[in-house]
Amino acid sequence: MVYTSDSTEREAAMRVAELMTAAARTAPKACGVDLIGTMVLDGDDKDRLTAAMRGIGAAGDSFFIRDAGCVDACHSIVLIGAGVKPRGLNCRLCSMENCASAAKNGVPCAMAVHDLGIAVGSAAATAMDHRIDNRILYTAGMAVLKLKLFSDDIRMCFGIGLATTGKNVFFDRQINR
Repeated sequence: MVYTSDSTEREAAMRVAELMTAAARTAPKACGVDLIGTMVLDGDDKDRLTAAMRGIGAAGDSFFIRDAGCVDACHSIVLIGAGVKPRGLNCRLCSMENCASAAKNGVPCAMAVHDLGIAVGSAAATAMDHRIDNRILYTAGMAVLKLKLFSDDIRMCFGIGLATTGKNVFFDRQINR
């Protein structure tokens, strides 16, 4: 059987996407509390995401449209989100007096931001380790939240587009103003 570069490269991107979700899941988390969620989109679901990104961009944020073009050129996109429930540390990094005050006022836990950053970094490093072109996109995360693809508990999200093309699709991005 002959396997063409198009199919093998697409399958490689999906295998790496699976490894990236595992890296995000196993990344260290504050107080051992796991509020990380992951998913991978391709095909029609990825198209729905880029349509939402373009919709946000049409409201005046043109870089959402630019990034939607990048995601269009990707084989898949890994999504990593985080819940924001306070961890009970009363660390005041969120600028609130304590965790109870943060919860009462709907202020996200600073440790959630920390956990999300480590999970996203672990996932992106996994892509890099496998030489898959990737880019962390908050624009994709914003569109995912708008589409409500995660549960309501997930209130922060980033996307990481994956491409195996001869030229990095994220390199010559242009903002149309």
